[in-house]
Amino acid sequence: MAQDMHDSTPQHGGPDVADEAETRNRLAAKLRQLRKASGYSLRQVAEATGTSASFLSQVERGLSGASTSSLMRLANCFGCSISELFAAAEISRDPVLRRAERPALPELEGHRKMLISRRPLTTFESYVSEFAPGGSTGPDQYTHGDSHEMILVLTGKALIELGPESYQLDAGDCIEFMSSVPHRVANAAEGATSVLFITSPPTSSPGYLAGFRPEPDDEEDHETESRPRP
Repeated sequence: MAQDMHDSTPQHGGPDVADEAETRNRLAAKLRQLRKASGYSLRQVAEATGTSASFLSQVERGLSGASTSSLMRLANCFGCSISELFAAAEISRDPVLRRAERPALPELEGHRKMLISRRPLTTFESYVSEFAPGGSTGPDQYTHGDSHEMILVLTGKALIELGPESYQLDAGDCIEFMSSVPHRVANAAEGATSVLFITSPPTSSPGYLAGFRPEPDDEEDHETESRPRP
């Protein structure tokens, strides 16, 4: 196997050496945190990223840095971006996510989907979806990975399609299945319906997660609408 990384630390002392050491230590701590939270061994991460356990052990101990390609594979393995690999551990982060701060995808098919688990995703991912009357996840059933998934109806009524079977759930009802089973969710109520999705382990790719953005406030919405379209 080709060497994944090389040690480019200058042989002289100075600020450059200190900065590189700090960067490596930050990467090491983050990778250990993500791997342990995901329940993966070094060997499992190595197999998933096409690297080696010895290489990953060196990185996790801050003894070596990583090439861009290795970082991309590690980020994909943990469902995060490369920049998040170098983020300091957010031990003092506010544990509360306010409703108004939920990152969301643009509304589509009468379906507004919001991410409520914090990135980088580790052991599970969770979303709240709001469906307008007639709204759904789309015209076709879909799959994603092979994880344990649960859908809980928070308000209204939902029609859950699992392959050839379909189930109508009322508020408070939930259903469990493997995410590899083709599925679809549709609003079965006259009014709005909201549901909670929980998937473990996460299956969303960094590219998909990048589409979630905080909702702009009303004033920003108004300003955006008043601007002429290009």
